[in-house]
Amino acid sequence: MKKNIAIVGFGGQGGWHGDHALKSDVVSLAGIYDIKEARMEYARNKGIHTYESFEAVLADPKVDVVVCATPNDVHEDIVVRSLKAGKNVVCEKPVEMSVAALDRMIAAANESGKLFTVHQNRRWDVDFLGMKKIIEDGDIGEVINIESRIHGSRGIPSDWRCHKPYGGGMILDWGVHLIDQMLFLITSEIDTVSCTCTHITTDEVDDGFKLTIKFTDGKTAYIEVGTFNFIALPRFYMQCKKGTAIIQDWRENAKVVKCKAWHENDVLPVQTAAGITKTMAPRDEITTDTYEVERPQSDVHDYYRNLVKAIDGIEPALITLPQVRRVMKVMEAAFASDAINGAPVKFDEKA
Repeated sequence: MKKNIAIVGFGGQGGWHGDHALKSDVVSLAGIYDIKEARMEYARNKGIHTYESFEAVLADPKVDVVVCATPNDVHEDIVVRSLKAGKNVVCEKPVEMSVAALDRMIAAANESGKLFTVHQNRRWDVDFLGMKKIIEDGDIGEVINIESRIHGSRGIPSDWRCHKPYGGGMILDWGVHLIDQMLFLITSEIDTVSCTCTHITTDEVDDGFKLTIKFTDGKTAYIEVGTFNFIALPRFYMQCKKGTAIIQDWRENAKVVKCKAWHENDVLPVQTAAGITKTMAPRDEITTDTYEVERPQSDVHDYYRNLVKAIDGIEPALITLPQVRRVMKVMEAAFASDAINGAPVKFDEKA
């Protein structure tokens, strides 16, 4: 049975939700509310119902789900009030700016008995799903290290995302996605988090960061976001015990090189300016297999299909609050590490 959603905050991401709802097979768009009259007028011109206030959204008995797509600093108020009004809630990422705020939201959800989840839509990105498939297939063995990067060259967005009070900065904007993805690629317990932030284009918020997560079983993850990079490094680079995988760009297939044999009888040395080396001698087809992994099929609207089934008790929500809370804890640890010049911060999985 279709669910009626109302969107609070009809900016870029709110508009995305609206566009998908208008052509959805599982949800219908009851209407939107935004504090900016220009966005309300924009919605009306598209034939979308607008609510005169947030209170009017909560008072509408037809609304099954409130989608919170506002700047980060007001997520808690909107989510808690919606839950108390008996609405299910989808909150845009990051769910809030601190674990303490999230815990208050979780408490409200538990008290209400309604579904509260977060829109971590980049779990449906085909580059992430490609790396996940390689790991699950196991052809190149157990993961040693994964590097995940997003590089752009236009600086931080000039809207609320460049202002700290509203929850701006790249850790909260892109970091929340990349950390969420990484914790599905490496599922081990976290030992330490280290992070340094960049302030190339603005001093108010981080316009990039370099984050290292070390896991208790020896695996490592490196996550980097840059907004002043005119040559981008690979989107994903993964070392495993039997080979290496790389995705240069999200539009490309993954390339895999699998090691079939460790030693060669005769390794030809490489001539360099400073002498010869066997250590860096290239591999050949005798000891390696090279192949591509096609990008998996993905439909981001599966998020809403799962949401409706979760509300109806047919299946569990794909994005759970413990998962969201763990990502928030990593982001808090990243900020704490940056405050002490990138020194490692011990991570407590049980806190």
